[in-house]
Amino acid sequence: MSGSVIDVLTPVAAVVLVLVRQFRARQVGEDRRVWLIPLVLAVLAFRDPQLIDPAHRTAAVALLSGEMLLAAASGCAWAWTTRIWRAADGTVWAKGTWASFAAWAGMVVVRIGLFGLGHALGVHQSSAGLLLSVAAMLLVRGALVSWRAGNLEPSYRVPAAG
Repeated sequence: MSGSVIDVLTPVAAVVLVLVRQFRARQVGEDRRVWLIPLVLAVLAFRDPQLIDPAHRTAAVALLSGEMLLAAASGCAWAWTTRIWRAADGTVWAKGTWASFAAWAGMVVVRIGLFGLGHALGVHQSSAGLLLSVAAMLLVRGALVSWRAGNLEPSYRVPAAG
């Protein structure tokens, strides 16, 4: 399999995996996978020597920096639109909403716009930038969901006043 096919399939597989998982209720806790996927994606991105276009270094760094800021903002939006609740047994659960999907869709639109801007400026962009932005978005989302879950009020099994 050629490197270019792998370069395309890796971020697509990561995005599909995360999107499918976000719409299923998942228990929030000491899950190391929250940090593992972003770490693997970041390592893959930084291993790519074409992460920064050497012919257009300043523009490439500016585009990548903008993309990282927007990915972090998208991760925040995704985390704040994720539904988090505490079950009767005290476990904390999270599930993406349609607003979470909109945050993802917004990230895709922004990424396409940045790719178009880079193309217009003549900057070569590899899939490493996409991997790094997905890693940043997942890392921010994971940290905020964990923080929100930690701040949930305990469930006391008391019926709601009616």
